[in-house]
Amino acid sequence: MNNPSHVWNDSTVESQGRGRTMISWGQRFYWSIRRELWESKSIYVAPLIVAGLIVFAFLIGTFHQPGKLGVALTLDSGIAQHTAIEQPYTLAALLLMGTTFIVALFYCLDALHGERRDRSILFWKSLPVSDLTTVLSKFAIPLFILPLVTFAITMVTQWIMLLLGMAIALGSGLSVATWWNRVPLFQMSLGLFFHLMAGHGLYYAPIYGWLLLVSAWARRAAVLWAALPLVAIGVIEKIAFNSTRFASLLGERIGGGTAGAAFPGSGNVPMHAAHIHSAFLISLDLWIGLALAAIFIAAAVRLRRYQGPI
Repeated sequence: MNNPSHVWNDSTVESQGRGRTMISWGQRFYWSIRRELWESKSIYVAPLIVAGLIVFAFLIGTFHQPGKLGVALTLDSGIAQHTAIEQPYTLAALLLMGTTFIVALFYCLDALHGERRDRSILFWKSLPVSDLTTVLSKFAIPLFILPLVTFAITMVTQWIMLLLGMAIALGSGLSVATWWNRVPLFQMSLGLFFHLMAGHGLYYAPIYGWLLLVSAWARRAAVLWAALPLVAIGVIEKIAFNSTRFASLLGERIGGGTAGAAFPGSGNVPMHAAHIHSAFLISLDLWIGLALAAIFIAAAVRLRRYQGPI
C-alpha cells in the first residue's frame, strides 16, 4: 500500500468546508474502540473460554461430591461453609481476573507494534483519526473495557454456578434457601466491580502505558524490550545499593496495592470497605502511577506520529 499524500488528523476533517458531515471527537473515539474490539477478539473470547471451563469443572465437582455440600450446609463452622460453597465462586473470579490481566499485557504489547508489522498503519493513518485518538482508544481497552467485560462474564458465570448448585441441592433433598443465603452474589459483586475498575484498571495504568510505549517503539521482540529495562533497573539497584526497592514497588503495583486488599475473599463485604475505597482514590501511589501513565501515553502518541511500517 502506498503512502497517502497527506495524513488526516482530527483537525483536517473538521476543516473540510460545507457539504461534509462533521464527525465529533467522541464519535471517532467510539468507532476506534469498536475497531479494537473487532480486531482483537481475544478481549472477550479468552475470558469466555475460561468461564466455560470453570462452569464445566464446577458441574463435574458438584455431581462428583454432592454429599460434601450437604455436610457443609449442616455445619456451624463458617470456615467449612465458605470452603465448600463460597470458595468456588471466589476462585472463578480470580481465574477470570488472571486471564484478563494476561490478555491485557499481550494486547498492549501488540496494539501499536502489530499495525506497523502488518503495514496496516498506512491505512489507519489515512483515516480522519488522529494519533492521540488512536492511542487513547487502545489505552482504554485494558483500562476500562477489559475490566467491564470481565465483570460481566464473571457475574454471568457465578450466576450459572449458583443455579446449577441450587438445582443439584434440590435434587439431593437439600435446602435451596440455605444455599441461596450462603452465596450473596450481590454483595460479592460490589467488591469485584471496585477491584476490577480500580485495581485492574486505574492502578495498572502505568503498566499498560509502558507496554504501549514499548509497542510503539520496538521493531521486534516487544516482550523482551518491555522486560529488559525493568530487570536492568532492579539488578543495578541491587549491585549499587544492595536493596530491592524497585522490585518491591513493581511487585506491589502488580499486586494491586490498596485496591487488591478491597477484593472480598468471601461474600461478606467488610465494614471498612468504604474506607478502603476512599483511601485508594486519594493514595499517592495511584496518582503517581496515573502521572507516569500520562507520560508514557504522550510518548507513545509522538512515536506513532513519526513511526512507519516495520
